[in-house]
Amino acid sequence: MKDILLNIESKETRLALLKFGTLWDLVIERTSNKPLTGNIYRGRVTNILHNIQSAFIDIDEGDNGFIHISDIVENAQKLQEMYGMDLEWDEEVKPQNKRLKTADIEQFLKIDQPVLVQVVKEPIGSKGARLTANVSVAGRYLVMLPGNPHRGVSRKIEDRKAREQLKKIIRSFEMPKDTGLICRTSSVGASPDKIADEAKDLFETWETIVEEYNKATGPQCLFEESDLIKRAVITAVDKKFDRILVDDHTTFLRLKKLYAPYAKEHPVKIEMYRDKIPMFERFGVERELDKAMKRKIWLPSGGYLFFDLTEAMCTIDVNSGRSSGDKAKDLEEGLARINMEAAEEIARQLRLRNIGGLVICDFIDMRSRKNQRRVLDRIKEAMKEDSAKCTILGMSEFGLVEMTRQRSRESLYQTVLSHCPYCSGLGSIKTHESVEIDIERALKKLINLKEEYALELHIHPHVNQHLGKKGRDHLVKLAKTFNGDLKFKSKDVLHLNDFEFYCSINGKKLEV
Repeated sequence: MKDILLNIESKETRLALLKFGTLWDLVIERTSNKPLTGNIYRGRVTNILHNIQSAFIDIDEGDNGFIHISDIVENAQKLQEMYGMDLEWDEEVKPQNKRLKTADIEQFLKIDQPVLVQVVKEPIGSKGARLTANVSVAGRYLVMLPGNPHRGVSRKIEDRKAREQLKKIIRSFEMPKDTGLICRTSSVGASPDKIADEAKDLFETWETIVEEYNKATGPQCLFEESDLIKRAVITAVDKKFDRILVDDHTTFLRLKKLYAPYAKEHPVKIEMYRDKIPMFERFGVERELDKAMKRKIWLPSGGYLFFDLTEAMCTIDVNSGRSSGDKAKDLEEGLARINMEAAEEIARQLRLRNIGGLVICDFIDMRSRKNQRRVLDRIKEAMKEDSAKCTILGMSEFGLVEMTRQRSRESLYQTVLSHCPYCSGLGSIKTHESVEIDIERALKKLINLKEEYALELHIHPHVNQHLGKKGRDHLVKLAKTFNGDLKFKSKDVLHLNDFEFYCSINGKKLEV
């Protein structure tokens, strides 16, 4: 049983994919942070950075977008990254990237110049959206490439006969010479008429975009990608899901309408959820969501994973934990079993957490090369289910597996969490003892250097409790040594690591 759950709130829409009761994938979209990937804009060049051959472009979406010369000059790699698939091109018009080596960005862009661009990567943190001038318009079966004559087929279509048939179909279309096409995986099994109809629709969409671009006078959005509700219907049909369950009546009616054209392709039950228990709680999604926020994930065998995020990468540490195994038989096999479990869970957690960029997996050391290959094959197989483009290297002598995962939108952490105001994202703060030592240094500085003798110290109640009578007496005695007078006051609004000194005579705050 494969289900899609749609939870609709006033400021958030959540989509959960369940396979046989297990949460397989999760997408969260918020009204305050609508997705931009795939949208096409009329932008305006605001700044050119010659040293890195890049430019900033105003697309009327808050922060300026960023474009590199490689996203302006014809670049086949960008198409593959955008749609998460390897492409088999028609040899006669295979893309060439030789121009990139000799090109200069000023050949293409000038300050205040209007440009037609498309978002290929969401703005993440302080970074603006990544843009490309190699615009494409995606449909269900095809991706159209205006101004690009190349025609290709996704390598994810493994059936060679199907690939050849699709190549013949797209070669037969009467399209402008500078318009290319890519066949997506869902085009397998589609009739030539359906593919031809979609090609016509995509071309009409492109003509509308060009018309809007010519009419516009400033930065604006010309084309928006499908929203999460429509994508849920397409996913249900293409991936052969059995049911879509939604907890909002307006969305339920819209789903029925969106599904109607695809009803003959695959039967999908669209149901309204009416139980009093919240839907995500009823199906265990909330519990899995809570787990996906945690650093530590337990495995069925008793082993566990540690997820640690840095600015540059995500590191995943596999540990044996409570797993005892059968020491008398084969310790090596027990470790391999934990690693195999970990490989499956790592692939699932990367999808749920939407972790992108460089990922380093530190598996438990195994002596057998055969077992190392088994674990590597397992994680490669598990990652095939991921819609994001992934590249996995071999396993090193230390049991490390390096991989990259396409980063298209914010991770679950970035969407749901914010930096702790206490530790500023470090995950740790100073101990009470460290704060006590800092107070002692500051006290000496105020009396000896700034000649402040009447002092009142404001500290957090927990620090005050840690000092106790003995600690406070020590600081009072220290102040008296330098002819100073010290009083104490608890202040629960203070950060645990912060303290403040005031003049006990006029109440003025003192800078240390």
